[in-house]
Amino acid sequence: MQKTSAIELVHFLEDYVDVLNNFELPNEQSRFTALPKEISIEKVGQYPIVILSDNVPVGFFVLHATERVKEYSNNPKAMLLTALSIDHKHQGNGYAKKGMLALSEFIKGKFKECDEVVLVVNHKNIPAQNLYLNVGFVDNGERRMGPIGEQIVMNLYI
Repeated sequence: MQKTSAIELVHFLEDYVDVLNNFELPNEQSRFTALPKEISIEKVGQYPIVILSDNVPVGFFVLHATERVKEYSNNPKAMLLTALSIDHKHQGNGYAKKGMLALSEFIKGKFKECDEVVLVVNHKNIPAQNLYLNVGFVDNGERRMGPIGEQIVMNLYI
């Protein structure tokens, strides 16, 4: 296993478009998430976040402070995390774990009013479930039906 470089969470910048548009995922992962080039950020309250390693985009996700959050949390201070992906050529280096471990401090610094992050993960996506549990998300037993089956609702309390 390679040594993991330091990572940084940053808001999306146009400078990252070319690299993000070239992200690839194997089929077994792409069915559970969306690639950055497939994400349309049009609404106020959607915040695309880039995971950088040595100033190179290696990962991506979106934080939502929109009405969509209410589908998964009654907390008015919660945000929804969607579309986490690590470019296939950068997988296996711990970037997803380090990125998610940095999430609480990033939220505290950039979204001071937020005290919870909620997400849903497909019940068949065991690697993602393990990642989220290992970085502090909690499975409170809530389930939803999604487009490709049962979804587990997880919460990170900040």
